[in-house]
Amino acid sequence: MGLSGASAYSKMSAATGVENADPHRLIQMLIDGAIEKINRAKFFMNNDKTAEKGEHISWAISIITGLKTSLSTEKGGDIAQNLDNLYDYCTIALVAANIENDIDKLDSVLNVMNEIKTGWDGIRDQALKEGQ
Repeated sequence: MGLSGASAYSKMSAATGVENADPHRLIQMLIDGAIEKINRAKFFMNNDKTAEKGEHISWAISIITGLKTSLSTEKGGDIAQNLDNLYDYCTIALVAANIENDIDKLDSVLNVMNEIKTGWDGIRDQALKEGQ
């Protein structure tokens, strides 16, 4: 399978995953996507690929904005408010990382996103039970 075939397969696989995902899994996929985009931005930053770095940071910011807009402070209370604050921090840090070419800021956001991922992954069974 050539590169274009692999790319098409990857896009088809992602689309199928989204179509079959429950709401909890969709959030997991967004968190994973943000982490992946930040890691790619680090790669491009380390390789002096400014345009690609900026594209992946922008993509990560878009994903995090999507996560932020999915929050419900009415249902989520303090947890949702804390996540909202963390997403704000991540967005600000990503913009600064892009401007300053700062790997440490990318790592800081990765740490936050990985903590959120760990927590979200840990409540999967509970979230599925409550969703029934």
